[in-house]
Amino acid sequence: MSEIAPAEPWAVRESGLPAGAAALRQAESVFALANGHVGLRGNLDEPHPGGMPGTYLNSLFEVRELSYPEAGYAFPERTETIVNAPNAKPIVTTVDGARLDLRTGTLRRHERVLDLRRGTLTREVEWTSPGGVRVWLRSVRLVSLTRPSIAAIRYTVRAAAELRFDSDLVVNEELPAPRDDPRASAVVEQPLVSVSYDPDALVHRTRHSDRRVAAAVTHLGRPGSVRAEPDRLRWTTTGRDEVTFEKIVAYRWNEDDLRDQAVADRDAAAAAGFAVLADEQCAYLADFWATADVEVDGDPELQQAVRFGLFHVLQAGAQAGPHPIAAKGLTGNGYDGHTLWDTEIYVLPVLTYTHPGCVGPALRWRHSTLDAARARAAELDLAGAAFPWRTISGPECSGYWPAGTAALHVNADIAEAVRRYHAATGDDEFMREAGDEIIAETARLWEKVVYLDDEGDAHIAGVTGPDEYSALMDDNLYTNLMAARNLRLAGRSDLADRLVKPYSEKGGVHEQAYGFTRLQEWDFAEDHDFPLMLHQPYLNLYRKQVVKQADLVLAMLTAADQFTAAEKERNFAYYEARTVRDSSLSAPIQAVLAAETGHLSRAYDYLAEAALLDLRAGGEASGDGLHIAACAGAWIALVMGFGGLRDHDGELAFTPRLPPRSTRLRFSLRRRGGCLRVTITENRVTYQAHDAEVTFRHNGQEVTAAAGETVVFDPEPVADRPAPPTPRPPAGR
Repeated sequence: MSEIAPAEPWAVRESGLPAGAAALRQAESVFALANGHVGLRGNLDEPHPGGMPGTYLNSLFEVRELSYPEAGYAFPERTETIVNAPNAKPIVTTVDGARLDLRTGTLRRHERVLDLRRGTLTREVEWTSPGGVRVWLRSVRLVSLTRPSIAAIRYTVRAAAELRFDSDLVVNEELPAPRDDPRASAVVEQPLVSVSYDPDALVHRTRHSDRRVAAAVTHLGRPGSVRAEPDRLRWTTTGRDEVTFEKIVAYRWNEDDLRDQAVADRDAAAAAGFAVLADEQCAYLADFWATADVEVDGDPELQQAVRFGLFHVLQAGAQAGPHPIAAKGLTGNGYDGHTLWDTEIYVLPVLTYTHPGCVGPALRWRHSTLDAARARAAELDLAGAAFPWRTISGPECSGYWPAGTAALHVNADIAEAVRRYHAATGDDEFMREAGDEIIAETARLWEKVVYLDDEGDAHIAGVTGPDEYSALMDDNLYTNLMAARNLRLAGRSDLADRLVKPYSEKGGVHEQAYGFTRLQEWDFAEDHDFPLMLHQPYLNLYRKQVVKQADLVLAMLTAADQFTAAEKERNFAYYEARTVRDSSLSAPIQAVLAAETGHLSRAYDYLAEAALLDLRAGGEASGDGLHIAACAGAWIALVMGFGGLRDHDGELAFTPRLPPRSTRLRFSLRRRGGCLRVTITENRVTYQAHDAEVTFRHNGQEVTAAAGETVVFDPEPVADRPAPPTPRPPAGR
């Protein structure tokens, strides 16, 4: 039985072997390596035992037909599912004729370490074969953050025995059956068809979408022989006592001359060798952590989890362009490998301030799908562009029409990501080539959707906001406020200013959508089997005051300037009692508003929930991939929650608070060629500007710090609200 070892500041260590398929799948997600382009799940080197094999190439997918019991006009006809690419991880070791299989013999030690500064997964095994031979194995695996197509393994075995190694590049592995969960991926059987094969490379195409992929592999340090078959390249070598070799693999897909390019990439990486690839990895990560790191003293487990989350956010986005950043990154096939609005509202804000170089390409990918978004808008009898709720290549891929058709807020989410990126970087070239057109086309949709009533007020009817338990509502407040921001960016303040903000005079709170506060209350004392969507009909959910995830509460972050402090306090209390957090997107946002309204202990609890979701999850919680938005959510909860970061109208503002149980919080933001480092302690708040002048607000006061200047403030005391007034979440949550 394995367990995650006690928290280390810069590593995640597992001792023992995961027991059972669910635990194996969870560990494989945690120990996944990726660079946004190529992803390797953390499977063992030998093919068995295993939970779910997974090698993913961003946007290598198969097309599947969608079927409906009752079809309707404009229902999406096809969806896209990420496929398992040619897998170069398997290495079968034979010791005196007995295959190394940890399910046999005696396992004396099994340890894996994900090194967050080196970007490597190291595995060490001590095993005694059924024949009594003691074996020591060490493998080090990386997916290059500097060479997008490259992955590599360094493999060493010591044993007083005859050794044989069969190192494979294998295609069309058998996959486990999908879980009974709507978030799980479909299983596409035998998705790849052989095009060509030779001792250097395999070339395949997807059976229906005809997307082509080439994988080229080589081995260094030992002589060996290669056997080539349509779905397998096998390199074999033998030795005795101690054997070390390096395995280098390169992938190319969806382009011309892909076989020759894959071979060229492989040869260039092989000429460098594993040690150079590892040094490049360290240098890349050193540059990232220099400004991306968040230090939170006083809670080692949280410190580890926050860095783990940032590492996986980087792995999801570093080399993603010209492809999307999926909800699971490249750690699993959950959600069929689709990207959702999570990317623009959760992931890109973090990358904008920590690693902006990969945000422009991610938004350029959105721009590259404008034709598909325009076509979807025309199909829906709308104007401009209607960006999809779920997709890989651009078309809407969701058959769940209350969201796939009605979640129009995605348009405004993308426009907001464009605004934030330009404000933070000043990338005018991006705006000329992509950003301005995105803003214009997304705003055209709102010009068609928004209508005026007899009093001249503007409304948006029949949409689904972030909360998927409240579908097809009128004047969803999050949608209205984000649409207004989108319209103002496009110069349509006249229309934006007329959009209504539903408000209940009786309850003294804003309504998530018009009439929400008049719906029947949910009886949490009776019905609290979570997640509710797996135990309740949607008809029941839609008719009551039950909220899957932060919706209006999210609006109080993304459009914070549209609410007074008193309104935020009342709204937070009201929706806290009705939000069940059946989505991993909820806790980070609730943490931010809990911190802003003075509920610091509650904010800390939600911070921990987001940060530890994947790292300490059990069972199948993350078996089909990590929750990349929740990984980003740990940063959001700390920096936007306790750091109080807001960035409306292109201006940075902070209202800093020290987290409970912490003695110091430090984070940095990249801003227009400079860096602002913020340190919060009990006695002072310090801002240090590096490389360029930075202007910001501290508790409402405008400050300009010159490059190299340090500005110090006394902290404003914020007492944690005592227990009785703290709004309570629903029973069972």
